[in-house]
Amino acid sequence: MENPYITLFNHQKNNRFKVGNTTYKARLKKLKALRHAIEVTYKDKIRAALYNDFKKPELEVDLTEIYPVVSEIKFVSANLKSWMKRQKVETPMALLGASSWVTYEPKGVCLIISPWNFPFNLTFGPLVSAIAAGNAVVLKPSEMTPHSSKVMADIVADIFTEDEVALVEGAVATSKALLQLPFNHIFFTGSPAVGKIVMKAAAEHLASVTLELGGKSPTIIDKTANISKAARKIAWGKFLNNGQICVSPDYILIDETVKDAFISEIKAHLKTFYTAHAEQSSAYSRVVNEAHFDRLQGYIENAQQLNATIEVGGTLNKAERFIAPTVISNLPEEASLLQDEIFGPILPIKTYKTIAEAIAYINTKPKPLALYIYSKRKQNTNYIIKHTRAGTTAINNNVLQYSNHYLPFGGSNNSGIGKSHGFYGFEAFSNRRAVLKQHTKGATEFIFPPYTNIKQKIVDWTIKWF
Repeated sequence: MENPYITLFNHQKNNRFKVGNTTYKARLKKLKALRHAIEVTYKDKIRAALYNDFKKPELEVDLTEIYPVVSEIKFVSANLKSWMKRQKVETPMALLGASSWVTYEPKGVCLIISPWNFPFNLTFGPLVSAIAAGNAVVLKPSEMTPHSSKVMADIVADIFTEDEVALVEGAVATSKALLQLPFNHIFFTGSPAVGKIVMKAAAEHLASVTLELGGKSPTIIDKTANISKAARKIAWGKFLNNGQICVSPDYILIDETVKDAFISEIKAHLKTFYTAHAEQSSAYSRVVNEAHFDRLQGYIENAQQLNATIEVGGTLNKAERFIAPTVISNLPEEASLLQDEIFGPILPIKTYKTIAEAIAYINTKPKPLALYIYSKRKQNTNYIIKHTRAGTTAINNNVLQYSNHYLPFGGSNNSGIGKSHGFYGFEAFSNRRAVLKQHTKGATEFIFPPYTNIKQKIVDWTIKWF
């Protein structure tokens, strides 16, 4: 049976040089049209779609879906001309008479598979980079947010021809069919488990990949930290989007002497953010679907069976896919909350006696996408950074490292491969093509065959001095 997407793929493949040879002005024109669609034409539809998918508040839609894409377009637009220029590099003396440079050329036909937790941001953000680099693109958003996928499909159809950018809707079977095609690059955002499947499929065609994955991102709070400020920022970063964020603080590692103070503070801040009845708060979104609700409910039930302490929250309403902001302490190590990536509004707290103990615990787990440190002591933060490994880190804050276009965003090993955002996103969708141009007779021509003693001496001299 023929792959249902082979015709679409071939259209883009046949058009890849036309798209790839566009000027920076032509690429900016596309990005400008995308920006206007998101910021103006479809703004209200985007807000409505995300509310229908998981009751996402309008302000959060603007802040975490619309703004990141618009700001990425602004940043790319301001820098694209310089990124597209050839980058001159040095040429060694042994290659006298030549000059060298690097040019960033498009990879060709790219596949972007995006997740449900930030559907617009994590679909159109990579698309901005792919367009900037001059690629043809197929987008495959998540089936778990159907209202958002429908609006994105309308936006893409409104702006682009199918042979430059196309959006394909569907579930797992659709992704599998697309992954059978010989794309030049695949950009996937999702879980490490699915990331492995994507990488295996890419290997069949030796396609390059960018994998934005996840993992259990730890948050270390030492006894010097400003506990109230730490609790406030963590309450925001953890429960934004109902905790469904790849860089969300997954669990707390806190000095045992300040644990009680932290719990008291985070309780107060959660009440301020969402009132004592978060189910009625217009600022609090919902779990995306019943399957994820059941998974999260299972974590809470497992914690209760293990006699953990629910410090705040624990209230659930399946009909509404509502789980109150929940903080749990005194968890034994076998608790599922300490084993699995949570991706929901549940925050486990684990205490430590020394920084070394906290670091040792983190290093028993795969490298996280993010690691957060709350401390007033520079010596502590430097020590933690030097003795751990993570894709990204923020000190005395969380989540915001994602928003700096000058920083590369991505994980390491289990939490991801490759980087995105700003120049790093442009680079991810580009091939760094090395070019050497010979201007005059080159030194190597003096040692062409047949080989003689004098030519051997020239080689010996080159090895010694150049």
